[in-house]
Amino acid sequence: MKRSLLITCCCLITSSLLAQIDPELLRRIPVKNDSLQMNMDAVYNRPFLQVGKLPVAIGGYAEANYQYLSENGVSEGHQFQMRRVTLFLSSSISRRIKFLTELEFEDGTKEINIEFASVDVEFAPLFNFRGGIVMNPIGSFNQNHDGPKWEFVDRPISATQLLPATWSNVGFGLYGKKFTTDWVYGYEVYLTNGFDDKIIANTENRTSLPASKENKERFEESFNGSPLLTGKFAVRHRKVGEVGLSYMGGVYNKFKEDGIVLDKKRRVDVVAVDFNSTLPVLKTFINGEWSWTFVDLPDNYTEQFGSKQRGGFIDIVQPIVRKRIFDWDNAVINIALRAEYADYNVGKFKQTGGNIYDHVAAIVPAISFRPTAQMVFRANYRHEWHRDLLGNPATRVAGFQIGISTYF
Repeated sequence: MKRSLLITCCCLITSSLLAQIDPELLRRIPVKNDSLQMNMDAVYNRPFLQVGKLPVAIGGYAEANYQYLSENGVSEGHQFQMRRVTLFLSSSISRRIKFLTELEFEDGTKEINIEFASVDVEFAPLFNFRGGIVMNPIGSFNQNHDGPKWEFVDRPISATQLLPATWSNVGFGLYGKKFTTDWVYGYEVYLTNGFDDKIIANTENRTSLPASKENKERFEESFNGSPLLTGKFAVRHRKVGEVGLSYMGGVYNKFKEDGIVLDKKRRVDVVAVDFNSTLPVLKTFINGEWSWTFVDLPDNYTEQFGSKQRGGFIDIVQPIVRKRIFDWDNAVINIALRAEYADYNVGKFKQTGGNIYDHVAAIVPAISFRPTAQMVFRANYRHEWHRDLLGNPATRVAGFQIGISTYF
């Protein structure tokens, strides 16, 4: 009886509150589609919902999918997955001071991460301060990773298994842009906490930068007291597209403790180049990224750990229908193709001179339906070839993935 009464009261209160909501109260802040918007703008250029004139806006996105994949013909069957739910919260502290945070729940609540939480202070367009948890600007995917922007269910292999997207750290830095008529130049440079020795002391038994993401303490202390430097310079032409060159490097091992020298300083350095362009007439969108990783390994490590890694991806997205569909005025149907490659161990065996393999290649044809620019239905066919360290015949992974992703 008490439970029924409580439910009835809740329903009445909720109905009453909903009836009092002014339809003008909630205001959608649109995404800028300026042709001079760059990857570095992605963190703030998201759809937000603002309540009245409050200086706070909220937003987020969700991703869910179904997949049926098999490895050499053996499958785990039908899988439904809730990949992630991400919440944004931004606040304008004053006209030139703002704060944004991004909280992500992955695989249900298996992982909960603060991916971004920074205060931005604008002194001039070319001179802005950013401090807090920043997104290290290596490549383009790490900056521009929101699910609804992509026609593919899986994130690029090279961006998640060579580079540790999404990779963020506590630190400080500067960024800025300079505009001319058709050109915009942008830069970012940050000093943050960095990697740790999990790069080479992990359960993967190979060199793995993403293994450092397991160290949650990087948000409160540096593993070795050495800062990680991350910098990026990018240029964009209104009609041609954007090219970015980025660098990330620092010491990853604990070389000294309590004043005692344990080892020499061992560095990890990453260089990446990214580009994107929309071809005229057909409006074909091309987006790609390639990275090189260099790791200084201890002499006693075996050759299954690579001192060099490389890889990248290229996406080609072609709109084939753009018209009113089911009452959506600007609905779009795309066909797309992703080609990707990741080499975890570049080089040759010292004793035999033979190639070291340990790489993966994949090709992913796709079709997508976008009722609005903020939401995507996508269907992928995925085919991967995995070669082990010795280059034995490739293990094949293949199957279908169907998913949705939307901002809210």
